[in-house]
Amino acid sequence: MTEAAGSRPTFSAAVRRARADGRVAVIPDIKVRSPKEGELLRGRDPVDLAVRFEAGGAPALSVVTATGAFGGSLDLLARVAESVRVPVLRKDFIRDLRDVEATAKAGASAVLLIAAHLTSTRLAALHEGAQALGLETLIEVHTEAELMKVLDLGLRLDALGINNRDITRLETDAGTVANTERLAALVPPGTLLVSESGIGSVDDVRRAVQAGATAVLVGTALLLAADPVEAFHSFQWALQKV
Repeated sequence: MTEAAGSRPTFSAAVRRARADGRVAVIPDIKVRSPKEGELLRGRDPVDLAVRFEAGGAPALSVVTATGAFGGSLDLLARVAESVRVPVLRKDFIRDLRDVEATAKAGASAVLLIAAHLTSTRLAALHEGAQALGLETLIEVHTEAELMKVLDLGLRLDALGINNRDITRLETDAGTVANTERLAALVPPGTLLVSESGIGSVDDVRRAVQAGATAVLVGTALLLAADPVEAFHSFQWALQKV
């Protein structure tokens, strides 16, 4: 998918551009709650945070819309997408084309598809349906078996995500960036690879990129920081800190 002149850039184009500029492409994850850490916003306005992350150089943003343990909503996605010019990724347990259509209607540029929760047939159909609606997809895996399942489909991938934690356990496990280091070697060269979750330090960011990640998607570590934007900056320039 290409970037249209004068429009919001695509998710993949924005991430690749940040990396080409010498930054780590850090994608802040706007999340109300974490099943493991509890309340994350602590009275802060999530839309204001999104705007501040954009001003700080975020190439793209992620918004968790899953309800229940995560406290998200489509309304939050729509408000963030309306308030920023960078592409916005919807993170949720997408199950059918109606979810994809709602994602596009809310103004997102990309949608997360979780391999662990979808059959190969459904995953391929949702990927194709998203592209038909002008959305890119970030297809997420956690295990080698899930990665092979995705690669065997032969899809034209916009972006591939490696979740360092187990989403089937609502990411309450003690996953680390070691999972990215283990699986990245199996990813075809040239793939836009995003290391997700379990990233809590500059060293974690550096390890993910050195393993082959194009970008890192970070929520909890930024939101728990005293100054989320300052923490974002330290991650963004992780490769320049020795």
